[in-house]
Amino acid sequence: MLRVGLTGGIASGKSTVAALLRDRDYPVIDADVLARELLEPGQDAYNEVVREFGEGILRPDGTVDRARLGAIVFSDRIKRARLNEILHPRIRQVVAGWFAALDRPGGPDLAFEDAALILEAGARHNLDRVVVCWCRPEQQLERLRERGLSLEDARRRIAAQIPIEEKRRLADETIDCSGSLEETERQLDQVLARLKRLAAAG
Repeated sequence: MLRVGLTGGIASGKSTVAALLRDRDYPVIDADVLARELLEPGQDAYNEVVREFGEGILRPDGTVDRARLGAIVFSDRIKRARLNEILHPRIRQVVAGWFAALDRPGGPDLAFEDAALILEAGARHNLDRVVVCWCRPEQQLERLRERGLSLEDARRRIAAQIPIEEKRRLADETIDCSGSLEETERQLDQVLARLKRLAAAG
């Protein structure tokens, strides 16, 4: 079984491609969902994050206000690195166990980790292949504005990741998500055909 990382710049089409993979019955684990679960009250990571960033990141019910936490870490590189130090090793552990459970006779030939920071977090060595989704920079900004971010916040979040040109250079496969959904699907099916050949070759 090939362990494939699916990544890309923020608002670059990665979630759309992940949904298309699920439609095709490929197993996909979402690192962002894992991060949300790790930040639930009672989790060790929750306790560590609250100690590190203070109770100001909490809602009245004690849950983490992700928008407030995001505003802190996306404006401070050191604080962002500290949050990643807390979350990423735990996420990697869960993902590794998930891949191991799937990798059995009769299991899938491909399984995907959907994560924005695969390259930033140094998680590439845990994967057999990395697929990078990308779109034009002006589309990224436009999509983030549509999500309610200010222009300044959108630029800050894009700047917090490895530049998309560098991600594309480091990728084994790329999918251009700047066109129509049909065009994205066509590219995805071509990528899947190549990955399945690799998996079959063992």
